[in-house]
Amino acid sequence: MKKLISWNVNGLRAVLQKNFLEYFNEVDADALCLQEIKLQEGQTDFNPEGYNCYWNYAEKKGYSGTAIFTKQKPISVSYDIGIEHHDKEGRVITLEFENYYLVNVYTPNSQTELARLDYRMTWEDDFRNYLLELDSKKPVVLCGDLNVAHTEIDLKNPKSNRKNAGFTDEERAKFTQLLESGFVDSFRYLHPNTTDIYSWWSYRFSARKNNAGWRIDYFVVSNKIKANIKEANIHTETLGSDHCPVELILDI
Repeated sequence: MKKLISWNVNGLRAVLQKNFLEYFNEVDADALCLQEIKLQEGQTDFNPEGYNCYWNYAEKKGYSGTAIFTKQKPISVSYDIGIEHHDKEGRVITLEFENYYLVNVYTPNSQTELARLDYRMTWEDDFRNYLLELDSKKPVVLCGDLNVAHTEIDLKNPKSNRKNAGFTDEERAKFTQLLESGFVDSFRYLHPNTTDIYSWWSYRFSARKNNAGWRIDYFVVSNKIKANIKEANIHTETLGSDHCPVELILDI
């Protein structure tokens, strides 16, 4: 049984000043995947005992970036997806284990006025192809901030956000396409109709206090191992970032 955690920390150095170490020790994950670490090599000495640590930094300082801490040493590690124009922002780390791949991703945001939506659509197609290539070899466990609320029950105010980044028809359709290509959203697999559970809240308008949030952080699993999903949880009580951690318990 594997306990896997994913959390967009919105700056690792910032969250290390808050409750991150306490959470890290308490949750005792087999693997913990972070997004938006916002640092460069040498800017933190966080190196937890008993874990293998893997970092992917963006070229731009203070931006994006991912990390994975895993108790089990992987067979292989790869960074990015092998396409130059995507591989400058530290968005992907892939660990290969005996029975599966663990892929940690921080999906590009389409930004205000959808300035980056066209790029996001290209990313979605290229990243899906990357996942399918892996999935042809062994099952994939994908986690991270996917920057999309898939259905109307995945955010508090769907009508007013219909054309906003993260809830455009285009982004939602790409997520549907990913699932239809052989994957399952683990939280919805176990909790198909659960409402008012979110993983991100704006810092404005007392959004978290009012639970006016979005579910944009996921564990997406190959259909071939969906029967192995035992639990899919969202740690809404965990503070420190504008996102909260999400969890997958997988029998693998």
